[in-house]
Amino acid sequence: MIRTVLATSAALLTAAALPAAAQQEMRPVLLDGTVLDVSATGISTRVPDLAVIQAGVVTQAATAAEAMQQNSAQMTRVLAALRKAGVAERDIQTATIGLAPQYRYAQNEPPVITGYQATNQVSVRFRDVAKSGTILDTLVREGANNISGPELTVDKPEGALDEARVDAVTKARARAELYARAAGLKVDRILAISESGALPNPPMPVMMMRVAAAPMADKTEVAAGERELNVTVTVRFLLK
Repeated sequence: MIRTVLATSAALLTAAALPAAAQQEMRPVLLDGTVLDVSATGISTRVPDLAVIQAGVVTQAATAAEAMQQNSAQMTRVLAALRKAGVAERDIQTATIGLAPQYRYAQNEPPVITGYQATNQVSVRFRDVAKSGTILDTLVREGANNISGPELTVDKPEGALDEARVDAVTKARARAELYARAAGLKVDRILAISESGALPNPPMPVMMMRVAAAPMADKTEVAAGERELNVTVTVRFLLK
């Protein structure tokens, strides 16, 4: 009994010591109305202005040293071609370098090493998407024999994402008003907004995001198409 009284007294003293504003924050907020949570996704579109492509060299030789030497010489020509085409140093980054033995397999026999394969891959950012196909053709002529991509994206997506945020809140508000009318109520105010995602959508085939050989021409064409960027928000409304 004594312990309970002491604990209660300590709690009262602690509450009394708190500022008035802090005591008000501790009190539960009572809402006179109906709370509604609505999630909505806003979308903004942009023409991609950045193409990221993986380009590299794969070589094979009888010895590991020979495979690496051939690969290095071939990759030097590829990198020189990139720089000559105007690709900045900051847009060229080594992705992988590898060396692996090659085996011959036979039934009931241990694998036998027949040679070595060397690989060197760089990630290249093309800031002029329209020229990226022509540069790729040049890389192939200079020895690149392992190319994948492109990933077409937006270099500075902040403005597009802000547009998507406005679109998301607008959609959430319209949906909340729809629910309110159906329930015979009205939207009084927004209580909270939270953002759960701000990402570019994955590439879609309809966007023509591909590397394709142009018909009747010795040229690779990269079609930029359009890219969607989306933001998902959850908005809490008070209905009355």
